[in-house]
Amino acid sequence: MSELWVERHRPRSVSEMKGQKAVVDRLKAYSESRTFPHLMFAGPPGTGKTTAALALTRDVFGEGFRSNILEMNASDERKLESIRTKVKQFARTAPMPGTTFKVIFLDEADALTPDAQGALRRIMEQFAETCRFILSCNYSSKIVEAIQSRCAVFRFRPLNTEKVLEKVIEVASSEGVDLEQEAAQAIAKVSLGDLRKAITSLQVAASLDLHVTRELVYETTATAPPEELHGFFLACKEDGFQPARRRMRGILDRFGLAGTDLVNQLHRELGGLRSWTRRRNSP
Repeated sequence: MSELWVERHRPRSVSEMKGQKAVVDRLKAYSESRTFPHLMFAGPPGTGKTTAALALTRDVFGEGFRSNILEMNASDERKLESIRTKVKQFARTAPMPGTTFKVIFLDEADALTPDAQGALRRIMEQFAETCRFILSCNYSSKIVEAIQSRCAVFRFRPLNTEKVLEKVIEVASSEGVDLEQEAAQAIAKVSLGDLRKAITSLQVAASLDLHVTRELVYETTATAPPEELHGFFLACKEDGFQPARRRMRGILDRFGLAGTDLVNQLHRELGGLRSWTRRRNSP
């Protein structure tokens, strides 16, 4: 695992991004015009926000884009002093020759304190001619309205299972991994629309065995297979409290789950329980 597959297979251009069609179509227009306003990318982890920011800046500035962008993780540097020093100092410097503006990318911007967001708003106003901000956040509601109103807001949604499955199979083929179809479907299921989690799960499983099976995926992701959860539901319904409790403890021990993880998985599986029961009872 000398290199993370997530980084190796990260799209280098906006046009290479999977899913998020509405977002990609709008970003393509920016990359073609080679300019864009302040942007805000909001959505759950692993849906392409950081990839979109880096791909867009590469499309606009070319391969030397790194010298014209400041990347900061706002959850690590969330205080007022970081905004006043690092961000303001970078915003004051001249853009790279041949360009008219530079980019400041603030990842997890919803972690910024209210004072830091106030300072950020003033910097966005002061250096609007020579600086563009790209803010990435999980919850746009945590960003003050004064900043939101200055940005074009893009909503990133969890990727659908088909897109995750397609990318996982593509990565497995590229890395020489013998990935069973059921294993690919299991990865797509446990990732919950998070492509970064899906690719990481594939790499972890492949580090143990290049022949990746469904059982290996559930083992390495600390996730209980659906049939185990359905069996627990059935025990609750038919066997009574003590047998169901023993079954639950067995699932926790066998798959290394925390209690909250099991509750979350059970909640997600409730939707498919009726169809599973119907198939089980059919002759």
